Amino acid sequence: MTQMLAPWSRVSFTVLDILLVAVIIYEVLVMIRGTRAAPMLAGLAAVGVAFYLARIGELVTLNWLVGHLLPYVVFALIVVFQSEIRHVLSDVGRRVSFLRGPAVEGDSYDDIVLAANLFSQHQTGALMVIEREIGLRTYIESGVAMDARLSYDLLATIFRPSAPLHDGAVIIQKDRLAAAACFLPLSMNPVLSTQVGTRHRAGIGITEETDAIAVIVSEETGAISLAVGGKLDRDLTVEQLREHLSSELRRYMSPVALPTVGPASEDLDAGQESALRAGGQISAEEESASETERPL
Repeated sequence: MTQMLAPWSRVSFTVLDILLVAVIIYEVLVMIRGTRAAPMLAGLAAVGVAFYLARIGELVTLNWLVGHLLPYVVFALIVVFQSEIRHVLSDVGRRVSFLRGPAVEGDSYDDIVLAANLFSQHQTGALMVIEREIGLRTYIESGVAMDARLSYDLLATIFRPSAPLHDGAVIIQKDRLAAAACFLPLSMNPVLSTQVGTRHRAGIGITEETDAIAVIVSEETGAISLAVGGKLDRDLTVEQLREHLSSELRRYMSPVALPTVGPASEDLDAGQESALRAGGQISAEEESASETERPL
């Protein structure tokens, strides 16, 4: 009986072996599709075919060259595909991880959404990066360290056009704003539209390198975009942004009343921004009266 089952056992393991290899190849092709690794992999395959034909044709010089360079090919591949390899390994780590905690508390969602709404209506460029499992220490050190509690007012202050820290990205760790004016890697994806500017490429680039989430507001159009895993969702409404953040960070987020923002003005002070957040508006009479009553 054992002798009869032995051939079937070998066949089963062979089929399993083939399926595993097929799944690995498929996942790798899916991950590199649309990235700069795809044309590089095609070029590498063309070089491999040329070397194979050289070996069949018994080209002595080329065979000698291949034989001496082959041991270094592995190191060359690691250098060329380092970002893709890092992305694949981090993705595998996320899939096998069973203990996944939320990156941001629910109240911080509201601050990010409210700030994005303000920037969108004022057409103020902004880039907010939310750290998840992969640390962003390298990019935090490239900016100005803050380690402050995340709040709507702080985000509104940082991204004011006249503020010294409005260029670059802010990085958010849980409910803390770790740093501002941070430099991020730009995406080199050739598939991206030519209409995508540097701010959007930086937001996509950080999500290609890590598992972070990037909220981007366009300075030209005020459109809100969300980058996750190297993919960009453009022209989101505030409600769609809230739903996407809640889904990605796996926490429920109750809707809040959005402020009604008037015409864009670079001279908005902190008091006006706080009033906008609460949904109230300051009339011209109240503003002039307050200035009259204010002691000199």
